[in-house]
Amino acid sequence: MIDSPLLTYLHEGIMVNPSRIVLARKRRGLTHVELSERVGVSAQSLSNYEKNRQEPSEDVVTRLAHALDFPVAFFYGGETDPIPAESVSFRARSKLRARHRNMALSGAELAVEFHDWVATKLRLPAPDLPTLGKPDPATAAGMVRSRWGLGLAPISNMIHLLESRGVRVFSLSPEFQDVDAFAFYRSSVPFVFLNTGKTAERSRFDAAHELGHLILHSDERPVDRPQAEDEANTFARHFLMPPESVAAHMPSNPFVDQILQGKRIWKVSALALAYHLHDLDLLSDWAHRQACIELGKRGYRMAEPDGMPVRETSQLWEKVFRALRAKGVGSAQITEILDIPAAMTAEFTFGLTLVAVHGQGGSARPQRSQLRLVESN
Repeated sequence: MIDSPLLTYLHEGIMVNPSRIVLARKRRGLTHVELSERVGVSAQSLSNYEKNRQEPSEDVVTRLAHALDFPVAFFYGGETDPIPAESVSFRARSKLRARHRNMALSGAELAVEFHDWVATKLRLPAPDLPTLGKPDPATAAGMVRSRWGLGLAPISNMIHLLESRGVRVFSLSPEFQDVDAFAFYRSSVPFVFLNTGKTAERSRFDAAHELGHLILHSDERPVDRPQAEDEANTFARHFLMPPESVAAHMPSNPFVDQILQGKRIWKVSALALAYHLHDLDLLSDWAHRQACIELGKRGYRMAEPDGMPVRETSQLWEKVFRALRAKGVGSAQITEILDIPAAMTAEFTFGLTLVAVHGQGGSARPQRSQLRLVESN
């Protein structure tokens, strides 16, 4: 039997949107052949559906929805706006499998649709990323700190800082373990996507790294250049660990235990601090090698023993869900309005959907901030 949404679309003469089939297929990481086998149609027919050469039957639409785990209504939505891979700051771009890249980009596309819908309901913080010209990464990090009035103080929470400056920070699905993080602009709004499978310290560095891409890289300095990753890393180190602050707190050639004490000041990994100390000539070549060997023996190469007790998460989306709930919109209504699977908003909002809507505790507990949402006109 055809479900009621499909009957409605058929009655109103609404056609399947081919770009929605492409988006759902890529989000699930399926090839034409794999999806065609699940749906029971030829790969050529599926290609024709995606290229708008052939309209799928009602039965095929239902089977597509089932195979891709998307509501039938999703395939009748508006035209999608794919995110160009070349505009995205993928780490280790050459090593990233195309399938995983497409899955991550498709997930990001759905997150942007969610954001755009939220922006029609609530007024979100305006983007406030400075345009700096072409300074070197270290200088750019200092300039951004100065523009934002951060001084030399350690940054207490990177995600909260980015969100307060209008950056929309989303989480990546746990299935994207080989995708570190990425960032891009969409209609002048900056977006950052973070992998939640990393240590809390690594996630902070990733957030600063992606801020570096947003600040440093544009049409004049494309993000897909080989040196772009090194530039973003340098920006992140100087942004999180200002050289003046490091010199004031750390002795020359510190012992490993002193490095472990120092990393807690700036909330970075021990290896990141050791690298930065070496780059600032506060750790000799020999001392740096020995420190890295010792840190590796203590387990700091694969993890961060005795790391940050609490992982940073979004305050913006927590406030959004609370504001929507106050307007009578819960998680079920959100997924119904957006025509996406029920678990998907939780995937890209740090798992905050149900916590924020239903008022449970855990990682979504309120935190002090200057973020303020008002109802959109």
